[in-house]
Amino acid sequence: MFKLPTKLFVALLAIATTFLMLYLQPLSAKAILSNSVTTPQPKLIATAATAPRLENAILGGKPISVLYITRNSDTVLVRCYPNYQPVMKIRAMGSKPNANTQQEGVMTCQPTSTK
Repeated sequence: MFKLPTKLFVALLAIATTFLMLYLQPLSAKAILSNSVTTPQPKLIATAATAPRLENAILGGKPISVLYITRNSDTVLVRCYPNYQPVMKIRAMGSKPNANTQQEGVMTCQPTSTK
């Protein structure tokens, strides 16, 4: 018969076992995932409105910060310098200020009147 050193025999046996396992692994996966088994498909889920975010923009040629709020439970805290108070003006979005469309608010800090 054919005689192999023990170390070489063990190495060949390990290599053969590895190749055999790698070759048989895809075959067993195909048997498990047959056509009769359906896997759940991901569904599109509507997400909640995003949290407030502050973005830079240009208004009347001047750089400003725009705070986008999309949830009705969000609260905005505005602090002005002493002797100033926050004033909010509501207007139509876009270039036509009197249009019957979505509204936006512009908040500024105005000096407190001393009447």
